[in-house]
Amino acid sequence: MDFQHVIEAVGQVMDLAGVAAIVLGALAATVAAAAAALQHRGPVYEEYRQRLGRSILLGLELLVAADIIRTVAVTPTFESVGILAVIVLIRTFLSYSLQLEVTGYLPWKRPAVTGNETKK
Repeated sequence: MDFQHVIEAVGQVMDLAGVAAIVLGALAATVAAAAAALQHRGPVYEEYRQRLGRSILLGLELLVAADIIRTVAVTPTFESVGILAVIVLIRTFLSYSLQLEVTGYLPWKRPAVTGNETKK
């Protein structure tokens, strides 16, 4: 097995990990939301969205890593790097959008936490 096949296999494993993170996270969020709803623990929707958003964010990060590994290590042509740039831009936009939905803050506008209080 040569270097290109090894890198391609690593990329596929990362793709699988990304998809698994999204699917398993969605299942776990759904089970937790169903359990909370059955126990009448108040509104479940916000917590469900946050859990689901976190799993999608993790999955997107793993999928971007897989694309970077395959593009840079296997086929570093201008065309493949351009396609990677577009994919990363789209996924980055999705990640920032999800981050805003989950936390209510953009990553660079997050409040500083000191002790038990939050500073803005």
